[in-house]
Amino acid sequence: MSGKTILSLQGLKVRYGPIEALKGINIDVPEGSVVALLGANGAGKTTTLQTISGLVEASEGKIIYEGKDITRMEPEKIAGMGIAQSPEGRQIFPDLTVLENLRVGAFTVKERKVIQQCFERVYRHFPLLKERAKQLAGTLSGGELQMLAIARALMSNPKVLLLDEPSLGLAPLIVQNIFSIINEIKKEGTTVVIVEQNALQTLKIADYGYVLEIGEINISGEASVLIKDQRLVEAYLGTQ
Repeated sequence: MSGKTILSLQGLKVRYGPIEALKGINIDVPEGSVVALLGANGAGKTTTLQTISGLVEASEGKIIYEGKDITRMEPEKIAGMGIAQSPEGRQIFPDLTVLENLRVGAFTVKERKVIQQCFERVYRHFPLLKERAKQLAGTLSGGELQMLAIARALMSNPKVLLLDEPSLGLAPLIVQNIFSIINEIKKEGTTVVIVEQNALQTLKIADYGYVLEIGEINISGEASVLIKDQRLVEAYLGTQ
């Protein structure tokens, strides 16, 4: 892999009681890249993101971010260091306005100027959210909610953006739009780790991919190679 590694998972194991959800996975995320975590439901993809964020505790192994061990760190500290997650199911605050939800996303940012820059960036990528600023988030459509979830994560000015199933349940046209925005975010220098069922779309914008199967990585490599991998095509890509 080219480029400096910004995030590295080393022998990462996670247990939920007797169940081993992650069985010692190794993942390197180069700075400024898009890294895709693919696989079926229950493969351990979401668990991987939640462990990076500090929401789930690792039972063994290490998470190294910018040379520092963050394995046992609290989620707030991890967020403050520049890792933001847009969770599966969007999880926005329905009773707050779009603007208030975005402000919540900026809670780790202390400088007003940076917050202003984050608003400008978010509204550049998601002009619709500017139009809907005063609208209650609970009244948005599925696609708008997904945009808000990604935008809220961007409001913390992250170095690494973790996206969990950003295309889930969305119409194909909206999915295309969201993937093209993720590509733009990467071009601006933000590193992206994306968990997705939509393997084909994801590999088109990713630099590297890891395929998880029941807590283990069984295929990994450059996205341009994986997209042509017959095993992967049969298992995950279908005939799209």
